[in-house]
Amino acid sequence: MKVSSEPMENSQVALRVEMEKLEVEKYLEKAYLSIARRVTVPGFRKGKAPKSVMERHVGKETILQEALEQMISKAYEEALGSQNIEAIDRPEIELLQTEPVVFKAIVPIKPTVKLGNYKKTKIKPKPVEVNEKDVEATIEQLRRQHATLVPVERSVQFGDLVTIDVEGKREGEPFPIGKGVVYEVNKDSRLPLPGFAENLVGLDKDKDKSFVLCYPADHEIAELAGKEYEFKVLVAEIKEKQLPEANDDFAKGLGLDDLASLREQILNGLKQGADEKARLELEQKATDALVESSKVEYPPILVERAIDRLLSEEAENFRDGFEGLERYLASLNKSMETHRGELKPIAEKRVVRTLVLEKVAEEEAIEVEEVEVDAEIDKMSQGSGEQAENMKKVFNLPQARDSIKRFLKSKKAVECLVKIATNSA
Repeated sequence: MKVSSEPMENSQVALRVEMEKLEVEKYLEKAYLSIARRVTVPGFRKGKAPKSVMERHVGKETILQEALEQMISKAYEEALGSQNIEAIDRPEIELLQTEPVVFKAIVPIKPTVKLGNYKKTKIKPKPVEVNEKDVEATIEQLRRQHATLVPVERSVQFGDLVTIDVEGKREGEPFPIGKGVVYEVNKDSRLPLPGFAENLVGLDKDKDKSFVLCYPADHEIAELAGKEYEFKVLVAEIKEKQLPEANDDFAKGLGLDDLASLREQILNGLKQGADEKARLELEQKATDALVESSKVEYPPILVERAIDRLLSEEAENFRDGFEGLERYLASLNKSMETHRGELKPIAEKRVVRTLVLEKVAEEEAIEVEEVEVDAEIDKMSQGSGEQAENMKKVFNLPQARDSIKRFLKSKKAVECLVKIATNSA
């Protein structure tokens, strides 16, 4: 076997392997014996048909194909060892010729990361502010959540909850919407189309209205951009929200002693939320700054794997997983391949961010102890009720523990970056 290798861009190596004639004949013989044991040739017992007869019966190409499958796999592994190449994923293999057998393998190898000087990156944290106006806005939101719906005999106003019968046409063709649809008339609502809520304002009970709406030309879903819809709406019932008064009784209804206690709880919650938001912004800034100043080279297969993970995350939003995702894409006249292309920029950012943080963890000698993984598993299993023990068993599988350990190491790397960036900022 003759092997040569040549480095390529994007952390890849091109292997060229030429098989010796005797090696090929050995694999052809193995393939013949294997097929002979599985295939019945008229006039011969299984495994007893001569090679020449078997070649005529199944075809030389069939025997060669089986030989190649075994030969190339084994030869590839031996070629990696002879060239001291450490592959991080499956290669792309191309058969160049069969006489003699020559194949080429594009091998993905470990990415290279040259970090920017994160030791000199300085970021000034934004002061966290929560004021009385924020507290009042939260109380107002709570009042709306606990509002009482009361039927009214007047025209529709913003904030009402209406029951409507809706007929629709899409580019002249009727499409079902339904009767007795309950709809909240909010001024900024974009559903079912921008402008729908505005067209209901001023309508009286038992009155109908026909109108045409159009998706904006710059709509985020290109397939819907500029499409025209006709609606006919009949208002069957109008209810307005009557908000409870913000007093001690209202606070007691929420499980607190009085209104002052409610305000205090809201203030503390808003401060915690603001602190968390500020922390996340700092982490994002520190990470982005390092990513922008670093040089990263990686094999394309890492992006494909990242796209696979993104698709898996999307599929979790559908009851029947990938089938549901595919049906949704089909409803948008979009293929899975097109969607993979849309996800590619996101996947590339994920890959680069992960590689940079892994390098930071290496430079800073960041480690994660097994007890930390155990604690994270306990945390992840909380709230699972009767399924908590089963969840722990799943999380304790070797692959899952490794994934959790990588997550915790990445988290520590980000915390390290923030500490460095905010020290004397």
